[in-house]
Amino acid sequence: MPVTNHQVSERAFLHRLYADEYFPDRVLDKGKAILLSLCERIEAERPADLSALYGLTEFATEQFNLLEAEFEAAGSGIETVAREEIGEDFWFVATAYGFPDADPEELIAAREW
Repeated sequence: MPVTNHQVSERAFLHRLYADEYFPDRVLDKGKAILLSLCERIEAERPADLSALYGLTEFATEQFNLLEAEFEAAGSGIETVAREEIGEDFWFVATAYGFPDADPEELIAAREW
């Protein structure tokens, strides 16, 4: 199901990471797909409150946890710059779908990176 939110469809997810050769595009593409999948789930499930949104972001964060091994295998990793960029994109998604009061740390609370 394609994303219908105009803000999201115009967003260049992980754009700062794509600009840095340290982060392999093929792994970033998977991260971008995780974020887009999160958006699709939000549109399909329409979470009624922050608790429901956090449930969806927890699943997406766990997918990023699994992606860490692929970053490491490529000689990269989810370090400070990547953590910040991923966290900003999660917060962008929350605000784009009407949750401006979402706690940026709670959105990615399940992170292992």
